[in-house]
Amino acid sequence: MTTRSTTPRTGPLGRLGLAVLRHGRLTGVVWLLVIVGLGAFAPKVETSLSGAGWQADGSASVAARQLAQAHFGGNASSALQVVVHGQHPLTSPTGQRVIRRVEAVLRSDHRIASVVAPQPGATLSRDGRTAIVLGGAGADTNDMVRAAVALKPRLTALSTTTVEVTPTGASQLWADFNAANLDAMLKSEMLSWPVTLAILVLAFGALVAAGLPLVLTLAGLVASAGSLVLINHFVPVSIWAMNFAMMFALALGIDYALFLVVRFRAARSVPGTTKEQALAETMDTAGKAVLLSGLTVLVSLSAVEIVPSPSFRSMAGGIMLAVVFVLAATLTLLPLVLGKLDTRINKLALPWARIGEHRSPAFAAWGERLWRRPVLYGGAALIVLVALAAPILGLRTAMPSIKVLPSDAPARVGYDRVQEAFGPGAPGMLQVVVPTASAGAAEKVVSADPGIAAAMPAAPSVDGAPYRLIQAMPKIDPSDPALSTTVDRLRADLPDGALVGGAAVENLDLKAQLDHSTPWVTGIVLGLGFVLLLIALQAPLIALLGTLASLLSTAAAFGVARLVFQDGHLSGLFGFEPQGFLDAWAPVFFFAMIFAIAMDYTVFLLASAKEHWERSGDPREAMVGAVAHSGRVIFAAGAVMVAVFFTFSLSGPLPPKEMGVILGIAVLLDAFLVRLVLLPVLLRLTGRAAWACPAWLRRVLPTIRFSH
Repeated sequence: MTTRSTTPRTGPLGRLGLAVLRHGRLTGVVWLLVIVGLGAFAPKVETSLSGAGWQADGSASVAARQLAQAHFGGNASSALQVVVHGQHPLTSPTGQRVIRRVEAVLRSDHRIASVVAPQPGATLSRDGRTAIVLGGAGADTNDMVRAAVALKPRLTALSTTTVEVTPTGASQLWADFNAANLDAMLKSEMLSWPVTLAILVLAFGALVAAGLPLVLTLAGLVASAGSLVLINHFVPVSIWAMNFAMMFALALGIDYALFLVVRFRAARSVPGTTKEQALAETMDTAGKAVLLSGLTVLVSLSAVEIVPSPSFRSMAGGIMLAVVFVLAATLTLLPLVLGKLDTRINKLALPWARIGEHRSPAFAAWGERLWRRPVLYGGAALIVLVALAAPILGLRTAMPSIKVLPSDAPARVGYDRVQEAFGPGAPGMLQVVVPTASAGAAEKVVSADPGIAAAMPAAPSVDGAPYRLIQAMPKIDPSDPALSTTVDRLRADLPDGALVGGAAVENLDLKAQLDHSTPWVTGIVLGLGFVLLLIALQAPLIALLGTLASLLSTAAAFGVARLVFQDGHLSGLFGFEPQGFLDAWAPVFFFAMIFAIAMDYTVFLLASAKEHWERSGDPREAMVGAVAHSGRVIFAAGAVMVAVFFTFSLSGPLPPKEMGVILGIAVLLDAFLVRLVLLPVLLRLTGRAAWACPAWLRRVLPTIRFSH
């Protein structure tokens, strides 16, 4: 019978776990203060965080918007547009009364800089049945989204049996989209929790143990939500930061807790092992893998910060903050709970559960099968991944169209009304801000451009600034990718100093910035991921192969995304209207997220393999032992993540569906094909070379061991 020494060798994380246990009351009080203190701000997260920020800072379109807002009464891309549509001409007493009431509601809000009544030939349709009342932007884009949220119920309430009032425009679009997105996120979270609990009960075999990851995740979520509200007082934080943070905290928190709890239960079940010894072993092995995994996730997401867009930076920052809190809770709060519960963690066990089993017989048999026939299984996995990745070659991207909104959203209803009354390009009016001296030449260029349907005369600034504003209606829908040709031509032909802007142009500039940033983000993520794996494993070959293998599941996920979201396959199942392209922000942002998750599993598997290699020096034991000891955890964690992500594909607007399907497919392929088939096969084929390290490199790298 195996017994343990009474004096275990403990590393830094093992000592941390024991210190937490010795100072349990202090640790508990600190976490209670963190959760209660930050949790007090958490309920404000929905109303406090910003709703805009989807722009390329430093672009010409953002500069045009800022000039239009400052010098033309707020007639900028973020202005509110209220569409008044009547069954009869709006010159009737009823129509005029409704228009005056719309103007009064707009004037009542301090964020509205000016109110412009409908103008014949410009914002009043030829048949007189559709008019646009403009509420100039008197605040930044985030406050204009808040203004849209606040004014929408008051404006829509002005509708009568014969006159319909619908606010629209970029600010209203983001207000409606954020509301639909938040509602979808909350529904998905509510749906995913019971599914997640069921998977955890099956994985742990005991109700008490299964509940620990959810409690841990909840603590991280509350702390991160409160922190985001506080940070928003200094730097605008997108509401999407919280949405993604909720999803990532749930998925990673469960992963990390699963890894530690399984290891603790196995260590504690060995005869003669005290809870202190079991905790130290858990922290020095599984805890070390969790720490390295968390660092890899943070490094991967930090690369997104190079994209000069407030929304992207705050989303990445929000996820990173949630990961930091979940990681801190995993390495301090969870060891305390494990130590206090001790063997009671196995209470309410299922009849068939093998509580103390760490090495899974089923996955050990699977590892042996992979060792015997690596080419067969590895080749089959590779063929599937390459076949799914092939469609990525035809992937097209563009900024989201109006189709991302539900058909009954006011912004979409108003958008359709404007198109019907004024033309397909009317919802995406271009704004050309030009120095006064060049206004005449600019008017000629805009009027003569073949992509422009109509242009208004250059309007003077309201404050005497030396600028003129030319508004031009393109011939095509604002979401048509061909609009970029018109914008590029105008920018080339207009006089020096002219700036072309408008909501549609801001989208084009953001897409151009994303296209430019994506290769840089990809390279940084891959490079830093490899370096972290190299430091953790001290083995350059397997670190390189582990990094490259993560690209396969990522490419396959985007190949599937092209088939679903660009070509429209399964659109009826997921309940969305295909746009004919993938949203432009998906490649750069989802790549970082997918790679972070993929490396999460890579660290779990290869850390276990390294532990067995350090103990035995046998390549077979390293590979088979890694699959036997970490396979069940990776399988369960992958199942949880797939369940969490796919719940987001079942409800709400299009972007959450893209997120759910792409991330769900990526995890499904990565956990079950790459980590449990392809990567073990690579360990088998490379043998001892997988763990070889040049002497000069070993002297440079810090010494990290996983065996205990």
